[in-house]
Amino acid sequence: MNSVTRFALVVLVTALTMAGCARSHHAAGSYARGDMDSSMDRGVKEVNALVDRSVQDPEKAKRVQSIVDEIVGEVKQSYRQNSEFHRKLYELNANYEATPEEFTKILDELNNSRMRSASKILGLRYRMKELLTAQEWKVLSEGIMTARGRYRHGQPATDGAKGGVKPGE
Repeated sequence: MNSVTRFALVVLVTALTMAGCARSHHAAGSYARGDMDSSMDRGVKEVNALVDRSVQDPEKAKRVQSIVDEIVGEVKQSYRQNSEFHRKLYELNANYEATPEEFTKILDELNNSRMRSASKILGLRYRMKELLTAQEWKVLSEGIMTARGRYRHGQPATDGAKGGVKPGE
């Protein structure tokens, strides 16, 4: 690779990294660490109460709540990991001698970590779904969609399957 191409690649990677990492992490939908924990704790309590109301079998409700706790634990761990990857990118960005390969390595690790976390959460979702009847799943899902809107800094809760229609409309 000639020096002009290498320089262009370094500038491009640096610009993309700076653009992605320089955005405000306190915008709508982003949380300071304490705010996220507080919102998650309130959300978990609300979901657990919703499970108690929508799942008639108390033993099954406990198993569903346990899965909810696992999902929340994974979300928190993923958040911490993402923060650490961003910290590494900030440090690397400050290094004048950083190579594109160094950025790519961190970005690959970040993407792989996100995919592992998303896969785990998806597996937990299906474990939860297997425990519930179609009606219990519907009531729980609608309740979660409604509650989700309260924790998204004014963004409306939407039902993706209905193209942005709020549950109950």
